[in-house]
Amino acid sequence: MAMANNKTQCFKCNKEKLTYPCEGCSQRFCFTDLAEHKQILNDELNHIINNYDQFKQRINEQKQNPQKRALIEQIDQWEIKSIEKIQQKAEDCRKLVVRYSQRFINDIENKFDDLSEQIRQIHKENEFNEMNLNYLRNQLIEITEELNDPSKILIQEDSQSFVNEILIISAIKPKFNKWIQNAITVAGGEGKGQQLNQLNSPYGIFIDKNQNIFIADYDNHRIVEWKYNAKQGQIIAGGNGQGNRIDQLNQPTDLIVDQQNHSIIIADYGNRRVIQWLDQKQQILIHNIGCHGLAMDKYGFLYVSDDEKNEVRRWKMEEYNNAGIVLAGGNGKGNRLNQLHYPTFIFVDEDQSVYVTDRNNDRVMKWRKDAKEGIVVAGGNGQGRNLNQLSNFQGICVDHLGQIYVADSGNHRITRWCEGNEEGEIVVGGNGKGNESNQFNGPAALCFDNEGNLYVADYWNYRIEKFEIIYE
Repeated sequence: MAMANNKTQCFKCNKEKLTYPCEGCSQRFCFTDLAEHKQILNDELNHIINNYDQFKQRINEQKQNPQKRALIEQIDQWEIKSIEKIQQKAEDCRKLVVRYSQRFINDIENKFDDLSEQIRQIHKENEFNEMNLNYLRNQLIEITEELNDPSKILIQEDSQSFVNEILIISAIKPKFNKWIQNAITVAGGEGKGQQLNQLNSPYGIFIDKNQNIFIADYDNHRIVEWKYNAKQGQIIAGGNGQGNRIDQLNQPTDLIVDQQNHSIIIADYGNRRVIQWLDQKQQILIHNIGCHGLAMDKYGFLYVSDDEKNEVRRWKMEEYNNAGIVLAGGNGKGNRLNQLHYPTFIFVDEDQSVYVTDRNNDRVMKWRKDAKEGIVVAGGNGQGRNLNQLSNFQGICVDHLGQIYVADSGNHRITRWCEGNEEGEIVVGGNGKGNESNQFNGPAALCFDNEGNLYVADYWNYRIEKFEIIYE
């Protein structure tokens, strides 16, 4: 009897052999190839187990240290930036509350003083009747109610945004200073010239506590001082002809007077240097810089605008041999918020915020302390004559309320801007180009004295004009 033939073809070697099925792939293998097939499957299983272990390890790592995940890092950056914005907004609002509250208390105090004076006069003269008493009683009730009125200063929140925006709303009307529109000529005004009673293109100016006027007499290459009510000035720096000797100046644009030691720091623009004069002795503080505007803060730091590098740098006192620190601009010439284009005059406030005349961008920029970019606080709408525009402007000054005053040179006017407003207002000038007492011909710089009188360097009229403040 013949042996039964139960051989089949092996899937791997294709030979007729005794074969065994693989349940997973439904193929049949001979004994040898089945063992190899199972080894391959076992290797693949081990590879999968290894990948699984690695994946599990990654999960455990991310569980233990989730901050490394890219999305969390992105959220962290958003959080930091949002907190910085909130902190800055809160600080700005605190300052506004302090300003409005102080102004409110001052107004109430003035009303109370007036009422006290009336009571004193009535009591002194000993002539009064029921009407007088009723009037005094009503006046006292009125100012008491005003003092106790909680609606004078309110905080309004904007609940529409994710991070609530808060605004300070005040019912207290700010008292903006006003000036007599016809100026008094306090220096120059005798035509273009180099005599001691003349000026030649006055540029930067400085007023000391005694109302003495210090002038960067640009095209006379000198600094002159006009004492209060003087008929002529006196040369206190330069005046030795145009040149680059240590005792000469070349088109000075701005100056700072240290009233403690009577030294003068000068932007010697044509010589590309910042120089100090002290008792006719000279010292170059900063070399090779397109210095245009100067400022000094309450800590004695010196700020210089560089119209070549389109930036503003700060130097620590007595450390002028280093490169200084860039505080505004420094990112090439341009009109982005982190750029400047031909910065000229600068102003530094109590918080060390830097205001910059960004002349070729027709705007004034404010750079808060440690900011990476500035904000537009005046102009920025192209060159023009409208109240939201500037034209070839120069000097700037900021008062204690944060109001920005601009010498709008091309429009022959001085304008006042409040941060956040879309346009400014004319405070003096704006009556066309001319040499009348209410006109300018290219105002270059401006500043205030301790009484609030406004001084303007009237460039092409070769004079310094004083506008007296109006007391209300």
